[in-house]
Amino acid sequence: MTISMMNFFQKNKKEPQDLKEILSRFKALEKKFEAVSGELENLKKTQKLAIQKMGIVRFNPFDNIGGDQSFVVALLDANNSGVVITSLYVRDGNRVYGKSVQNGNSDHSLSSEEKQAIARAISPANTKS
Repeated sequence: MTISMMNFFQKNKKEPQDLKEILSRFKALEKKFEAVSGELENLKKTQKLAIQKMGIVRFNPFDNIGGDQSFVVALLDANNSGVVITSLYVRDGNRVYGKSVQNGNSDHSLSSEEKQAIARAISPANTKS
């Protein structure tokens, strides 16, 4: 918290003596309110770019071997843009792939599990396996 914000919340010990002083304090509060409102608007704009949505799908890439140790996770912002990360577990190791997502779609071909993870991130009600 900045010093000016700390002063904003501290109570003045001296009470205003006349209407002119009250109006002066009101104008100072109005300026501070405008500054805080501007900062809030900036936060709203930048917050849209933060990860807000997540969808995860666990799956088995091989029908007859192992369990659901592979997974896909989609991490998206308010515009449904971000990344989808796929981890494929195989006997001799693990492979990890990342693909960019713009507006819920990718320039790269997506597997059905990747599409499902994106759909779950966009609409959390899409939780069918």
